[in-house]
Amino acid sequence: MKFDDEPVPGYSLPILPGHVSPGRLERVLRAGKFAVTSEIDPPDSADPEEVLKRAAIFDGYVDAINATDGSGANCHMSSVGVCSLLTRVGYAMVMQIACRDRNRIAIQGEILGGAAMGVANIMCLTGDGVQAGDHPQAKPVFDLDSMSLLELARMMRDESRFQSGRKLALPPRVFLGAAENPFAPPYEWRPHRLAKKIAAGAQFIQTQYCFDVPRLKTFMAQVRDLGLLEGPDRVFIMAGVGPLASAKSATWIRENVPGVHIPDSVIKRLAGAEKQKAEGKKLCIDLIQEIREIEGVSGVHVMAYRQETTVAEIIETSGVLDGRTPWYPGRDTKTEKESLEA
Repeated sequence: MKFDDEPVPGYSLPILPGHVSPGRLERVLRAGKFAVTSEIDPPDSADPEEVLKRAAIFDGYVDAINATDGSGANCHMSSVGVCSLLTRVGYAMVMQIACRDRNRIAIQGEILGGAAMGVANIMCLTGDGVQAGDHPQAKPVFDLDSMSLLELARMMRDESRFQSGRKLALPPRVFLGAAENPFAPPYEWRPHRLAKKIAAGAQFIQTQYCFDVPRLKTFMAQVRDLGLLEGPDRVFIMAGVGPLASAKSATWIRENVPGVHIPDSVIKRLAGAEKQKAEGKKLCIDLIQEIREIEGVSGVHVMAYRQETTVAEIIETSGVLDGRTPWYPGRDTKTEKESLEA
């Protein structure tokens, strides 16, 4: 099965039988390949070249790129803006939509706008509270939450209508994602919450950072026992990973970033290393290789905030791509040129 072929950027791939989108990420996952995604650090700028430069860091190493939507409730270039720039040159994008800043009217418009410009993947998030960001005086919206956003997006796609009942001339053909955190208590509740997200429409999941492999193994066993990885409505789970810069930064993250669990053993490993940043990369590679062996895990989502240049090395060294090269602008032309030169 061909799952990563690509026509001229801007033109959709055909939707394969059993698929809901023309996107490469869905093709990779449904073909049983171990998928890799990452996320772009959106600039505090209106410069389009800055976005293209940041995306190029991932060329040949990721199957899709997340465009974050005001993560941490901080202002940056918008998710839809980043997607607009990158879909036009052919990148596979995951457009994040947070419920914090828009009501259902604006959100439905963004789903259609994203799909129209080639976005095939939408990540449905509730969003961080405004008090966490750089505009704590902002008025939060939260007209929807991640569950109701999933239901709304699925209805638009599958029933071809707005929530108001008004018909759509052409529905958005999108693969729907959500977030999950297996590493935050109550642990027993997490698989059941995931089941609710799947029932609402989630087809792929990107988890919070995983630094605790035994806890992820337990979560995945519970997910398998619930039958969430089987059948036509199965979910694809991608574990979140990322390099830590030092024991000090790991301690700060653990104490200040809600939902991130970093075991003492990880901090001890970093603290005992002569070069802590290099050890942080090695730790990430080790985690990816361990996670890959867990039954039911379909990929990894690499979050390397302010360390994006390490992603290629981490993925290359981990070996999880099994020799394949995810599509990027110019990949096929480059391959043909290399063949001729050889």
